[in-house]
Amino acid sequence: MTEWRKSSYSGNSSECVEVGRGVGIRDSKAPVTHLAIGTSAWSAFLEATKADKLVR
Repeated sequence: MTEWRKSSYSGNSSECVEVGRGVGIRDSKAPVTHLAIGTSAWSAFLEATKADKLVR
């Protein structure tokens, strides 16, 4: 089992997306299931998100 964490932007909200290292992502409202994400896909997602922020 992995330790799940959520973004610091979520604050104390229980409605967020959580990330588990080496496992994937899940909805905090439905923590029993998760979406498996590979390392390269996660890195690509983060890079695209960072690039989008820079463009705006």
